[in-house]
Amino acid sequence: MKKNFNEFKEFIINKKVAVVGIGISNIPLIDFLFGLGAQVTAFDKKDINDLGEIGEKFINKGIKLELGENYLSKLEGFDVIFKTPSMRIDNPALAKAKSEGCYITSEMEEFVKYCPAKIFAITGSDGKTTSTTLTYNILEKQGYKTWIGGNIGNPLFSKIEEMNKEDKVVLELSSFQLMTMELPIECALVTNITPNHLDVHKDMEEYIEAKKNIFKFQDYDSLLVLNRDNEITNSIVNEAKGRVMQFSLKEELKEGAYFKDNSLMLNNSEICKLDDIKLKGMHNVENLLGVFCLVSEDATLESMRNVATTFIGVEHRCEFVRELNGVKFYNDSIASSPTRTVAGLKSFEKPVILIAGGYDKHIPFEPLADEGYNHIKLLILMGATKEKIKIVFDNIMKDKKIKIPIVVVDNMEEAVYKARKLSEQGDIVTLSPACASFDMFPNFEVRGNKYKEIVMNLK
Repeated sequence: MKKNFNEFKEFIINKKVAVVGIGISNIPLIDFLFGLGAQVTAFDKKDINDLGEIGEKFINKGIKLELGENYLSKLEGFDVIFKTPSMRIDNPALAKAKSEGCYITSEMEEFVKYCPAKIFAITGSDGKTTSTTLTYNILEKQGYKTWIGGNIGNPLFSKIEEMNKEDKVVLELSSFQLMTMELPIECALVTNITPNHLDVHKDMEEYIEAKKNIFKFQDYDSLLVLNRDNEITNSIVNEAKGRVMQFSLKEELKEGAYFKDNSLMLNNSEICKLDDIKLKGMHNVENLLGVFCLVSEDATLESMRNVATTFIGVEHRCEFVRELNGVKFYNDSIASSPTRTVAGLKSFEKPVILIAGGYDKHIPFEPLADEGYNHIKLLILMGATKEKIKIVFDNIMKDKKIKIPIVVVDNMEEAVYKARKLSEQGDIVTLSPACASFDMFPNFEVRGNKYKEIVMNLK
């Protein structure tokens, strides 16, 4: 049963509230909580100069700030703490606050708790953003007032009073957002589960358990969509509380979505032909099949077909940038895991010049080498993981008795310039890092935009 938002308004008024992290999703949250009558203190490791105008705005309003490297040392004496998603619940500062009776939550948890509209939530190691965007587009095409948010960057809790029961909400949820989520979600999709974010999670088991929270608290009439072709997601079918639909590229399913004879099928009805869709690669066929299941009770086949045959993709996902002297440049900055980079490589019709490397999430790169080597003409490596990736490719070349030229560079500019210098007419260059961006860039969008800027400035 959905909770009435008036309960939250009564609860939060005059409470001493800490919001940890002054980022994209938390800035509207801080304003919102302050407007509801809470005594808000915003915490961040940035200093006042880094915050710029937003810091001044908060101070002028009467919102307190706790800033600097030791900001968490002041996290005591609060009634409520809104943590940032990547902050573990067992962080010593949070553990101490909880032991003293503080209520610890997050923007996304409170949104799910009080959201009046039906929620369609998507998680997985790969394909989340594309699947989330496709779901949003289909529901909007169907005529619903539709909202999109979560890990995709749009804060929604501050807009909750604008939402109605008849609306639809689509959420991309990361393992970080799901770690402490203990709330029912009406319709959930798990695209796949492969090793990821092991720099934050204690081990693979914890990562999987976090993903499972998307359906653990569902009701018997909820819907869970699982990838039949992925070993881990297929193994959790029997753990579902409600109804299950599956999708597959390999098997024809009596109930669910599947690919057969170049057609995308849902419950034995054809949605469209492979040749009709604009998205490149079979991983995107997989994304479409999962989404068809997710919206199957709320959208017509016609709405699904319309979006499937017109959607050209998400920015930073196999995005065409430009062609220069017969060389095509693509931006796949959103590919922050080896499996997603491999999927992107397989969508091209020939081996490519790959620019990869970045922040180390402590996940193995062997899948990138094992499955990707024959799709790579030249490998350009940058970032914190460049030597780590080079080692696995050196090993695969020795094992397979093959030769892939590898160039190691210091930054994005050098990577693009090397790709330009070493490319020939007809080549494809793609930035598909197989890593997060945090060693050099704040997020994958900034990384992708920097790449596009450099490419567009090439003479």
